Amino acid sequence: MPKPTFTKFVGGIVALTISLAIADPVSDRITVTVRGQGPDVLLIPGLASSSAVWDATATGLEGRCRLHIVQVAGFAGSLPRANAQGPVLQPTVDAIDAYIITNRLKMPKVIGHSLGGLMGLVLAVQHPEDVSSLLIVDSLPFFGVLFGANAAGGVAPQAAAMRDRILTETQEAYAHGETEFVRALVKSPEGRQQAAKWAITSDKSVVARALYEDMTTDMRPKLREIKIPVTILYAWDAAARISQAACDGLYRQNYAPLSNKTFVRIDGSFHFIMLDRPELFATQADLFLK
Repeated sequence: MPKPTFTKFVGGIVALTISLAIADPVSDRITVTVRGQGPDVLLIPGLASSSAVWDATATGLEGRCRLHIVQVAGFAGSLPRANAQGPVLQPTVDAIDAYIITNRLKMPKVIGHSLGGLMGLVLAVQHPEDVSSLLIVDSLPFFGVLFGANAAGGVAPQAAAMRDRILTETQEAYAHGETEFVRALVKSPEGRQQAAKWAITSDKSVVARALYEDMTTDMRPKLREIKIPVTILYAWDAAARISQAACDGLYRQNYAPLSNKTFVRIDGSFHFIMLDRPELFATQADLFLK
């Protein structure tokens, strides 16, 4: 996970379960766990996160949905495989597209958190036939705005410096930094402990390169191409160094080009809404799927 200078990230699925771990048939960028029966729903976790971040969500939805829960190779103790070198974001989106095609999923609904939300946007732009609707959880179309950048070029030097620091620091230093930074991402003590474990056990080279791509990918010019319904769920907390109004404005301004969008602010939460406010998140996921 990144270590930005701001505090609090923008403040900050009952039938018999079928659970199968399936390596992507075309690429070794992802592993997908399938749970439940019903309409297809794809869930993508964020940077340095585990597919287990969706456990509570999956428990609530698997009785009426067939959930395809993605694990990005190299995150949360999973082997890096093809992500051991080179780009991460685009190849992972390509792997998700290949999974959808190979398994003949019919325009699944997609839920993505953080980097997973950005991947959802890229998927919707590049493969509109893959997605029927999109739920973005606390993610902006251009992460760089949080660093004061107006375009990808403006944040590239800082992103490169952060990438290179993670690549060159010791595993001990990386683990310490992630443990401290996760305090700004998760309010719940139990959730904080989980997220820290996922981050520490992530391959730091995969994290570093994915972070650079996350920071320097600007999807705002492409948002007009997305015609499906998009729900943007975002967090705010009183401990954040940003007012409610400013937080609202940040999301509305950056997602302005989207033609079919709904904004939902979740108060009393940091970045990991599904861990900090699980009941509210479950309600919003249910509304999205309906």
